[in-house]
Parts: sequence; structure tokens; C-alpha cells
Amino acid sequence: MTGRSALTTHGGEAAVAFERVAAIPAPDLGHDAVAEFAEQLALDVASMDDVQRGAFFAAVGDQAFAVVQRIYVHDFVPRVERVLDDVFGASDWAGPPLVEPFETVAAQPPQEPPVETPADTWALLEEFMVVVARLRSLDPRTTELVRLRGARLHDCAVCKSRRSQDAIDAGATGDEFAAVDAWDSSDLPASAKAALALTDAMVLGAAVPADVREHLTDAQVVEVVLDVMRNAANKIAVSLGADAATVTEGVELFTTDADGNLEVVGTAGSNLG
Repeated sequence: MTGRSALTTHGGEAAVAFERVAAIPAPDLGHDAVAEFAEQLALDVASMDDVQRGAFFAAVGDQAFAVVQRIYVHDFVPRVERVLDDVFGASDWAGPPLVEPFETVAAQPPQEPPVETPADTWALLEEFMVVVARLRSLDPRTTELVRLRGARLHDCAVCKSRRSQDAIDAGATGDEFAAVDAWDSSDLPASAKAALALTDAMVLGAAVPADVREHLTDAQVVEVVLDVMRNAANKIAVSLGADAATVTEGVELFTTDADGNLEVVGTAGSNLG
């Protein structure tokens, strides 16, 4: 088995959506401010400052949202491929596609804002995020731990202010949620630790544990990796300074329905980690 064959076997419609996203054209990094912004987003989006944002906005104008979507894609697609290959074996990711390639736009000269197709790009990302949310190999508690770990690593205010009602209904507690900050020394179950190790491999570039397949099924490994990329779309909002929480006290509760759609269902106190 290889990383790509594992994705195809266990990802289902999410594997197809991933390949559509992976075919989105790369952003034009010919402008120094755009290149610096992209590097900061990839290395540590939580440390993005207003000077970098201002220079980026000046360089790309009203194309900011579209450009940052492409930066996110070309930041995270290689992470997915690397981690899946580390777990399952090296792949030919340039092999025959599962889907027709995404139509590209003409290359733009350096120092000019690139021409983008924001509606098409965002539609592909939304499709990817929804179909990944339909995967159900992981239990709701582990899914929420993975989401919350990424939220804290990326310092996304709105993501950190939310908790999954599905996980709470499955028995998750505030102590369990708080454990993601030091998961490796926590008393979380081995399967949760393996999922969080994969999360750190995706986000921080940490090594993939050799024993990850002893604690997670192959389908669960694929789901964690795709979940991390899905959740990391918060980098778009964080990088643009558009990640403000919608609650000022406590946390917002949400559920994810069978179709992969998120629904806010209420609020709770700050005792939920």
C-alpha cells in the first residue's frame, strides 16, 4: 500500500474532493509581499502581524481572499501527501488523476496581482470540507481533540471558542479537551494520542510515530489526515485577521450532521477546556 492508494481506498468521495483541491493552480508568489505572507502562513500563521497583512493587501487588492485560498491549498496538500506516504509508503502523486484536472488560469507577470477565480476555488474547498466531515471512522471525541489541537496551534479565536456537542454527548469532558495542550504526557487513550501525533506531524512537521497503525485503523489514519487539512482552513481566516470569536464568555456548541454541515446549537460555560 502507498499513501495515495490508502487515500483512494479509505477516503471515498473525500479522496476525489482532495484531488480536485490539489489541482487548484498555485498562487503567484512573484510579489515579495505575497511571498512573505505565504511563508508566514505556512510556518506560523498565529504570528502573522498587521504589517505583513497590510503589505499583502496592498499587493493583491480585492483578490486577497482568493489568493490566500490558493496559498492555503499549496501549503497543506504537500503535508497530506507527506504524512500519508510516511505512514503507508511512497506514492506517485503525479500519477493518473481520479478526476479531471481543475481548469487553470493564465500565468500573470511578477509584481502584478494574479487573476483568480474565487467562486470556483471556494466552491472546491467547501466541497472538500463537507465531504471530509462525512467520514465516520473516528469517534466524535477523537475528531474533536484533533480539531481543537489544530485550533490552538493556529491560534484561531473562533475555533478555540467552540466545542463539539457530539463529542460531549459521547462522554468528552473539559479535562479531556484541555489535555490536547500536552497530549503526549496526558492520560488520553493510545488511539487519541496517535491521532494527535498525526495532527502534530501535519501542522508542526513532527515525525510520524512508527506505531500509529497499531492504534488507528488505516481508515482512521486517512480520516485524521484529511480532518487536519479541513480544520486548517482556519489559516485563511487567521492570516487575514478575520477569526474573531462569536462569543465573549464560555464556548459555542456545535454539531456536525450526516451531510457534513456544521450547526451551532448553543453555548456553555468555560469549564469545557
